[in-house]
This record gives sequence, C-alpha cells and structure tokens, in this order.
Amino acid sequence: MANTTLGAGGNLMQALKTRMHWNQTRQKLLAENVANADSPGFRPRDLRAPATEKSSVALVQTSPAHMGPAGQRNGFDGAAARRFEVTPRGNAVNLEDEMLKVAQNQGEFQLAASLYSKSLGLMKIAIGKGR
Repeated sequence: MANTTLGAGGNLMQALKTRMHWNQTRQKLLAENVANADSPGFRPRDLRAPATEKSSVALVQTSPAHMGPAGQRNGFDGAAARRFEVTPRGNAVNLEDEMLKVAQNQGEFQLAASLYSKSLGLMKIAIGKGR
C-alpha cells in the first residue's frame, strides 16, 4: 500500500516538474516576443500546455447564474477574440497581451514550484526525515 502512495506522489512530482519545465520554456518564448516587438515581420509565438491525464471527477454548474468550469464557453470566448493587429511593417506583437501572458506564466510557475516544495516536505515527513 505504501508503494501505491509513493507512486501517486511520484506521479504528482513528475507532473509538477513537467509543468515547471513548460513554464520556463514558455517564458523564453514570451521574452523573445517582447524583445522583437519592433522587428519588422515578426510574429509572436507561444506554447501549447502539456497534455495532462484527465480526471474522472467532473465539475458541475449547479445554477445558470454560476460561472462554468474552465474551458466551458458561457457567452464571450476570449480565446477566439482577435488580440493583435499587424502593423504596417508586418509585426504582430502586442506588448500588453505579451505582458499579461508573462504575468500569468510566472504565477503558474510559482504555484507549481510551491506545490513541488510542499510535496517534498510531505514525503520527508512520511519517511521520517522531516522536522
């Protein structure tokens, strides 16, 4: 039974490491987008989020007045909205959008790092080496 718990903890740790690596790589791309904001013909790039295993637990919207689960479209679809215009020189970088992405990415990285650190602490306690 202990192996199952450690296996699940290992899966969580691996998922957090993958997420932090993705955030680091994405940060590099976003920084390149900002650095090339004035480069003629430059098109901003971004990374797709890493694939994660789907959980069997589903969120349910209990009232039409409540916000729906992430990914559910309730009216406005921000992902489909056109977020930038191409300048006459052919550059498509919008600094406001890029800075919002940078801030979101940084918050996600900090969350994953914090969860990773807490998980390590819990594992140390579980094997008797913590505190």
